[in-house]
Amino acid sequence: MKIVVCIKQVPDTAEVKLDPKTNTLIREGVPSILNPDDANALEAALQLKDKDPEGTSVAVLTMGPPQAKEMLRECLAMGADDAVLLSDRALGGSDTWATSNAVAAGVKKVGGYDLIFAGRQAIDGDTAQVGPQVAEKLGIPQVTYVKEFKLEEGHAIVKRALEDGYEELKVKLPCVLTCIKELNTPRYMSVPGILKAAQQEIKVWSAADIGVDTTTVGLKASPTNVFKSFTPKPKGAGV
Repeated sequence: MKIVVCIKQVPDTAEVKLDPKTNTLIREGVPSILNPDDANALEAALQLKDKDPEGTSVAVLTMGPPQAKEMLRECLAMGADDAVLLSDRALGGSDTWATSNAVAAGVKKVGGYDLIFAGRQAIDGDTAQVGPQVAEKLGIPQVTYVKEFKLEEGHAIVKRALEDGYEELKVKLPCVLTCIKELNTPRYMSVPGILKAAQQEIKVWSAADIGVDTTTVGLKASPTNVFKSFTPKPKGAGV
């Protein structure tokens, strides 16, 4: 089984500050981390690999600047087999629609996948859109808010969390599953894993490498944009 995990490097939101003049994030000096829900997605993939280490491979894929390699090495140190970084100026400024175009093209280039995991949403945008959009562009089924799952005869039996309960679905592989924190507890990097990851190659693919139409990615191709970002004013004490 070949599993692809779509992940994202995000600012540590406990450290985020906003430029009062431009209303944009101040990223200088702000630590970056693996998006928490994506860590649950990676753990789900690694648990499947634990059950069949010889027959299962896990590839992690992200889109971002060159420094995202650090996060990918952490994923390799946790147990992933391969890492791919989509990095190109043509991809910069993409909203969720444009991002999913690039990520779907990257997944297609990885090829041969049986299952795709992603986090429910990223903590820097909270849109929960990229995972489902990737599934749509790949033309495969999707289940969001995955709380539990198991694989049976070419299908995934999934328990999906709702506000007032859950629903159980049976979906044919390959499919996209977006994971929530209740699914599992992500593992830590191991010392042997860290040593091995330091020597592993991280593939860096450009827009041309993945064959994506450059008119469908980047800032100019994005149908949405951020009008303003601001920190809410603190409220007074309640009674």
